[in-house]
Amino acid sequence: MITRYGQRLLVESESGKLRQCTGRKNIELSVAGDQVIFQSIGENEGVVTALLKRDNQLSRSYKLIAANIDQLWLVVAVEPHYQFELIDRYLVVAENAGLPINIVVNKIELSQNFEQIKTDFSIYESAGYSVAYLSVNEQTNIDSFKALLDDKTHIFLGQSGVGKSSLINELIPDLNLRVNEISIKSKLGKHTTTNTTLYHIPSGGDLIDSPGIREFQLDDLTDKEILSGFREFKPFIGQCKFRNCAHINEPKCAIKQAVEVGDIHTKRYQNYLNLIT
Repeated sequence: MITRYGQRLLVESESGKLRQCTGRKNIELSVAGDQVIFQSIGENEGVVTALLKRDNQLSRSYKLIAANIDQLWLVVAVEPHYQFELIDRYLVVAENAGLPINIVVNKIELSQNFEQIKTDFSIYESAGYSVAYLSVNEQTNIDSFKALLDDKTHIFLGQSGVGKSSLINELIPDLNLRVNEISIKSKLGKHTTTNTTLYHIPSGGDLIDSPGIREFQLDDLTDKEILSGFREFKPFIGQCKFRNCAHINEPKCAIKQAVEVGDIHTKRYQNYLNLIT
C-alpha cells in the first residue's frame, strides 16, 4: 500500500505498477506499508481482496498511521536545542509499541561543542540506541546514513524545525515529482501532501512520510508502561523489596540502587520521575 484517501487506495504491484483500488467491505482498513492481495480491473484499477498479517503498526491517538515498519528514527537537532525529557517520551512510546527506534542528531554544523553533544547522547548509546550525527547542509555522514536505510522501511519522527523535511528531500531528491505522480495516479489532488505515503529511496529502502506523525502527539501511558519504556530499567524490574514499588521514595528499590551505582543514568531516571508525576 502506497497511500489512501477515504475509500480509495493506491497499491503498487511487485512489478512497480501503481493501481487505484477499492477494498472489499469485509477487509480491515489498510494503511501505508501494508502488504495486500489485489485483483486487477483493467489497466490501472483493482480491488483489494486480502490484507496480509502485519509485523507491527504505528498509531496516533488510536488512529492507525502506518504498518510493517522496520525502523523509526527520532530526529532531533542542535538548533532548536534537544530536550532529553521529550526524547525519552518518544522512546517510551516506541518501546511500548514494540517498534525499533534510533536517534538522528541533525544540524551538527551549528554546534559550538560537538564533543559535548556526543557526551550528551552517550546516555542513549549506553542504553542500546544507535545515534547518527548528520549535517544535510554540509553532507556530513549522509552517505553512511543512507546505507543504514537500505532494504528497510523507515519513518522519521520529531518536532518542527529539526530538519526532517530537509533530510527527506536529501534522501529523495525528486520528492515533488513523486508527489505529483502519486497525485495523478490516485486522483487525490492536493490531499496527497497531507496523506501518509510510502516512497522508495533511490539509494535503497523505503520511507513512509506522514505529516501528522512528524508532529507526534504522545498518548497517555500508565506508570507501568512508562517504566517498561526505559529499556535499561528492565533488568531491575521485579527486584525491589516491595512488589508495588513506585521507584520514588521506597527503601531497597533496585532501580534507585542501579542509579546510585551508575547502571542507570541519573538523567534518564529523573525523566522517568517527571513522566510519572
